[in-house]
Amino acid sequence: MNDLTSRIHKVDWSLVEENLHANGYALVPNLLTPKECEGLKELYGNPSGYRKTVVMERYRFGLGEYKYFDYPLPNMIQTLREAIYPHLVPVANLWMKVLKMEKMFPNAHQELLGECLEQNQLKPTPLILKYGEGGFNTLHQDLYGDVYFPLQLVFFLSEPGEDHEGGEFVLTQQTPRAQSKAMVLRPKKGDMLVFTTNFRPIQGQKGYYRATMKHGVSEVSHGERYTLGIIFHDAIS
Repeated sequence: MNDLTSRIHKVDWSLVEENLHANGYALVPNLLTPKECEGLKELYGNPSGYRKTVVMERYRFGLGEYKYFDYPLPNMIQTLREAIYPHLVPVANLWMKVLKMEKMFPNAHQELLGECLEQNQLKPTPLILKYGEGGFNTLHQDLYGDVYFPLQLVFFLSEPGEDHEGGEFVLTQQTPRAQSKAMVLRPKKGDMLVFTTNFRPIQGQKGYYRATMKHGVSEVSHGERYTLGIIFHDAIS
């Protein structure tokens, strides 16, 4: 995992911060290699290593399937979760400060999991998602309990235009007394997207206010689409 850790440290995190403040999301190209993407996709077919499988249509979440990894997490996923978290803490804490929220997040990911433990949030939340033709994911937020980190990650494991058509990543932003704004993204295989879990601050005439954001996936018209989701807080169930 030394090579992956090195790539993480070489990311222009100042640019990531700038884009998060401006848009509520930031795209980092080519963080994972094609081989790493294929290795993660192969994990999907492994019957072990997961704590829960969700068929989206049963819950009206969309059409597709995702699996939550169990502890201990695969080494690559553990590395991504632990190594990237500290780079995002300054953004998270600045958002809390400008919105005048009392919550501050610890610098180490293990300390965040300790806070989850105190609230009985014990279940790991990293997950891998698979969509086939017609698959989609309705707009939602990944909160899972009272303790939640305001930023999360998605890694794109399939190449749009080759492995699948459609399946764009969709973000919506709702500002007070205004219509929702939609952002449609088409990252490439190996790209990482950092985005807000719940809301982001926007500066208005009287200070900062919260803009609620949700995310989802548009309909896949052809092929198969795989992604890896990294949520930093754990879940109650």
